[in-house]
Amino acid sequence: MAEYVVWFERLGKGDVETVGGKNASLGEMISNLAAAGVSVPGGFATTAQAYRDFLEHNDLTRKINDALDKLDVNDVVALAETGAEIRRWVAEAPFQPELEQQIRDAFAQISDGNAELAVAVRSSATAEDLPDASFAGQQETFLNIRGVENVLVAVKEVFASLFNDRAISYRVHQGFDHAGVALSAGIQRMVRSETGAAGVMFTLDTESGFRDVVFITASYGLGEMVVQGAVNPDEFYVHKKTLLNKRPSILRRNLGSKLQKMIYGSEASAGKSVQIVDVSREDRMRFALTDAQVEDLSRQAIEIEKHYGHPMDIEWALDGDDNKMYIVQARPETVKSRSDVSVMERYLLKQKGKVLVEGRAIGQRIGAGPVRIVNNIKEMGRVQDGDVLVTDMTDPDWEPVMKRASAIITNRGGRTCHAAIIARELGVPAIVGCGDATELLSDGQVVTASCAEGDTGKIYEGRLEFEIQRNSIESMPKLPFKIMMNVGNPDRAFDFATLPNQGVGLARLEFIINRMIGVHPKALLNYDSLPRELQQTVDKRIAGYTSPVDFYVEKLVEGISTLAAAFHPEKVIVRLSDFKSNEYANLIGGKLYEPEEENPMLGFRGASRYISENFRDCFELECRALKKVREQMGFTNVEVMVPFVRTVGEAEHAIELLAKNGLKRGEEGLRIIMMCELPTNALLADDFLQHFDGYSIGSNDLTQLTLGLDRDSGIVSHLFDERDPAVKKLLSMAIEACNKAGKYIGICGQGPSDHPDLAKWLMEQGISSVSLNPDSVLGTWFYLAEKHGK
Repeated sequence: MAEYVVWFERLGKGDVETVGGKNASLGEMISNLAAAGVSVPGGFATTAQAYRDFLEHNDLTRKINDALDKLDVNDVVALAETGAEIRRWVAEAPFQPELEQQIRDAFAQISDGNAELAVAVRSSATAEDLPDASFAGQQETFLNIRGVENVLVAVKEVFASLFNDRAISYRVHQGFDHAGVALSAGIQRMVRSETGAAGVMFTLDTESGFRDVVFITASYGLGEMVVQGAVNPDEFYVHKKTLLNKRPSILRRNLGSKLQKMIYGSEASAGKSVQIVDVSREDRMRFALTDAQVEDLSRQAIEIEKHYGHPMDIEWALDGDDNKMYIVQARPETVKSRSDVSVMERYLLKQKGKVLVEGRAIGQRIGAGPVRIVNNIKEMGRVQDGDVLVTDMTDPDWEPVMKRASAIITNRGGRTCHAAIIARELGVPAIVGCGDATELLSDGQVVTASCAEGDTGKIYEGRLEFEIQRNSIESMPKLPFKIMMNVGNPDRAFDFATLPNQGVGLARLEFIINRMIGVHPKALLNYDSLPRELQQTVDKRIAGYTSPVDFYVEKLVEGISTLAAAFHPEKVIVRLSDFKSNEYANLIGGKLYEPEEENPMLGFRGASRYISENFRDCFELECRALKKVREQMGFTNVEVMVPFVRTVGEAEHAIELLAKNGLKRGEEGLRIIMMCELPTNALLADDFLQHFDGYSIGSNDLTQLTLGLDRDSGIVSHLFDERDPAVKKLLSMAIEACNKAGKYIGICGQGPSDHPDLAKWLMEQGISSVSLNPDSVLGTWFYLAEKHGK
């Protein structure tokens, strides 16, 4: 008698042809990774031969192939009709007796007398989960199936799902022969994540391809809600090397809305075994996983990646009963790990416009076109080439039309759902989890969808201009100094790190405070005395964190450590906050604490704030965050920069305060750099440099203060030019003083980004590094190489 059923522990990654990619991978992990702490629930699989014999037993093989040979998959109506007909043939056909009996026997063994044991019945195709094609979500999975009769029905439904519309279309577009693909059904013990949590993780950043992190999404209940994109999950980034060094390693936490969860239903048959319920507000406002659980998951992910030897896409579940983590699927990641890292493709938005909707960015491209709002799968035929597809939620069934769209916008979904994976594979920019895009956008309205500005995707009104830059990294010529980057936005850190660079010459803390925190530090320090209405606003911001002050410090830690990890081991120079009073006042609660100044540019800012009794407690929070990143997380590539130092006395006082707060020059190799942005800094460079390890020139303020003009004033802004002889004289003085003292000298102002000829002049003056805006790195690099060669 043919062997139609195989237990997972007898399987390995070499058995794809026998039980498909998914089931072979489960067997591989059970057999080889249990000792490494990877927990996989047990079970058994039907074989590909069982499936083929089932079709032959019912004279379906030729019948199905004939129907598919005549099909044009680009005809959405014909595809739907043919797929439905084939699935009906399969569902109505009886199992061959040997297969049915072997499934019954295996289920009796796994249930061990518990006839109501809950299992998952998963599909596993022989062409699935290959390193060069994901087949993500192409076939069905059925959860909480109880009783052998229901298992038999679910296995039949899994067999039929090989002929879902999306699966048929995907095979054609990937060049796979229908007849060459067979299906295995995996029957696996259920993890009680309905009382815990579940989600997806990747062993790289899905948007940039950055390999040094584990990216985790998490939500309550069964994992299908995350996989399908039906919820906006929590997100976590974990730095692999830091975790393996047994240090705190979570770089980023994003709280998802997690509005609903999938739990066990009252019935045990396929299609009725689960139900969707609302998540309580209390649970929505906290993370679905603790930091310890995030790190436990990440360790398992690292072991799995190490074993397979390439980046992985992994589904996991937290059992709410035994509080243990389980891996329920693992497959190769197939998009970013395949991309050509030697060629950089960058989409740059050339115009700004009105932002209509925001969500999570998928891919790093830009698309524009007329909005086509689609309410359900029956309306997919309305989508024409170049349309912007807008809907509540896509799923892989929509793959036949997703590739027609110039961009995809959804109300729901996260960055690891199947639809997001398919969008990345197709190279179509997608913005998911927008909340109310279908209400805010109008059918036929022309929009531009940009995923090229970080984690947040933006839908702009109208068709905006953008360009695509492509460069080969191998073609980057050598330069006599360092080209660093100005990076304020941690969202873009992994992406920018792929550019040729020698670190970050300016990381602005105020960008992190404005973007990731949004609340005045005084309002968080004095939370208990805030008006009730303001407390409620703050509560929404700090959800998931233990206290208002912890929220502020941890968000700073997340922003700084993300930059540090992205560019490690290169230097990341972090500038302490340099908000002016009017900018601080714009933060939540800011107006309660900020003075009204006639000229904030020349007022309460920079070092004057840090040494002031009024602001010192806020400054100490910044120090606390930097100390944690350097000492606890181990990112000693982070250096500190002090901005807007007016006098040598202020310089001395600021250095003392930093040391008092655990940031002492020289300890653990810490360099403290000073911004050179006032004429006095250049004129008295020898005196200032007694207290600092070097200068980073801020050419914007230096130019304004030297020429006595406000560059934001339209009346005099035409006179603003960093190449003015007076400015250049001060620049030359600063460079000469630093080189004479053997100390660091760089420039992080806008000047070299705007004027490559200024960058060339600085190179000739002997500057150590030029820190550029990322969008000007390539152009300036090639310009300087050309000039240097002459």
